[in-house]
Amino acid sequence: MKRLENKVLFQDFNRTIATVLFEENTYPWEILPKIHDFIMEVGMLLPKDEYDEIKEHVWVAKTATVVPTAYINGPAIIGPEAEVRHCAFIRGNAIVGEGAVVGNSTELKNVILFDKVQVPHYNYVGDSILGYKSHMGAGSITSNVKSDKKLVEIHLDDTKIETHMKKIGAILGDYVEVGCGSILNPGTIVGRRSNIYPLSSVRGYVADHSIYKNKNEIVKKEEY
Repeated sequence: MKRLENKVLFQDFNRTIATVLFEENTYPWEILPKIHDFIMEVGMLLPKDEYDEIKEHVWVAKTATVVPTAYINGPAIIGPEAEVRHCAFIRGNAIVGEGAVVGNSTELKNVILFDKVQVPHYNYVGDSILGYKSHMGAGSITSNVKSDKKLVEIHLDDTKIETHMKKIGAILGDYVEVGCGSILNPGTIVGRRSNIYPLSSVRGYVADHSIYKNKNEIVKKEEY
């Protein structure tokens, strides 16, 4: 279980405005139901000389870039120097970190993107947390509901962890690289500095500093 703790997956909680959520909770999936209330509470307190409330419960840093063709539903916080590009669709309960990129036709829902995260091309990210400088290649998505609609379990080795939650996408640690066209199945957790090969279908836990080629071939980076 230690490998799944916030303090292991995310090296520096100060890389997100939601620092307190990571300090007060042991595991990342525990944070997902709390994103809405956190944004509502913190958004009201953001300094008006640094943030504009561009519509009800949507706070955007003055240094962020949001193109006119993007759609943002509240509550949401878009951090400093962030970029929300053409036709991005932010459905609500979203924190976009400092310097993060939300790209063309990318959809976000109930997410925390740490600072410098990039989801730049045709991504769906729902009920997920993406760590500092993680990147999702074009067309890669998080699947946040099981096909049988049962509650999501977290799989660690031979252990199943009950979450009692129906919707959990993926948790990416810091510096994770997800290859183009990959699917991260419900409850997937990828450790820090790991790489996912393009066109992968990933489920369960991928250890830190790993290269995921397929479910039967996951190698440690030290072997290269």
